[in-house]
Amino acid sequence: MQSDYDNTEKVKKVRKSLDAFIGDKVKYRRTFMGMSQEKLGSFLGITFQQVQKYEKGVNRISASMLYTIASVLNTDFQWFVDGFGHSDDPSFALNDSSSIIYNAKTHSKKEMSELIKAYYTISDPVVRKKVIELVKSFSNSMKKKNEN
Repeated sequence: MQSDYDNTEKVKKVRKSLDAFIGDKVKYRRTFMGMSQEKLGSFLGITFQQVQKYEKGVNRISASMLYTIASVLNTDFQWFVDGFGHSDDPSFALNDSSSIIYNAKTHSKKEMSELIKAYYTISDPVVRKKVIELVKSFSNSMKKKNEN
């Protein structure tokens, strides 16, 4: 039989994991928008140190603050929690489909941010589509190479 203590610890672990997950997504979206922590803090009426604490998951973001952050970063409130959930694993790790949508380790890499920013500077939609096709072809050729 599982004790109340075990459930309490599990809930704490999930909360900490969710706080870190949301913080990673705040950081990703902020950097994607080319916004500094200081500027985001200014919009929110908080210090850049508080933004750092939110992004690291040290401080929990209230629902009203998350709603405001979503508005400032021009995204949907729900986006910050999309992809977080529990699978059969009691550690409540990300499920397989969410890792495709959002992977904090991949998105926090500087080259990912640079690639996305450069992509969105391309004004011609036909050229943007060609860039996507090119990247996909590189990815497919690497998959085939690794399979052999």
